Amino acid sequence: MTENQDQPDPVWDAQAITAQLGREPRGVWRVAARCSGDWPAVVETDPRLPDGTPFPTLYYLTCRRLNAALSTLEAEGVMAQMQSRLADDSDLQDQYKRAHDQYIAAREQLGDVPEIHGFSAGGMPERVKCLHALVAHSLGVGPGVNPFGDEALELVSARGLWPHPEPCVTVETEVEND
Repeated sequence: MTENQDQPDPVWDAQAITAQLGREPRGVWRVAARCSGDWPAVVETDPRLPDGTPFPTLYYLTCRRLNAALSTLEAEGVMAQMQSRLADDSDLQDQYKRAHDQYIAAREQLGDVPEIHGFSAGGMPERVKCLHALVAHSLGVGPGVNPFGDEALELVSARGLWPHPEPCVTVETEVEND
């Protein structure tokens, strides 16, 4: 964001997302969630990339610090613990299935892509496969939809890793001289 700016600047957002990803973003529809300093944290992507490739990941996590924190949780076995609970808890199974259904419905509002019908992200609705995708979903739609995304956010928040006080990257911008 530029200083004293009330509304996000799409050009700045694109520069920030490029810096976060280390590459040009593909198929970005909008910023779905923001982190410190109003930086993009999650982008919503078109279900079909500009080159025609089907892209099932509607909510894509761009924040490097949150990505790192979630990788740590995955390495610590948090997904296996979640998967074990999912196998034994019918209420949790129902919540996770509703999250899956919500994800697909939201993506289908952007376009019909037959190649990815029925697929969501993060292993939903039967597996816990990727905390990054589940947290991106939680941040993109808000709390109370994806139980595992919400739980992972709570875990990184309890460690003081989210929200973080500083941007995860810097963006160099060119200043025009008059």
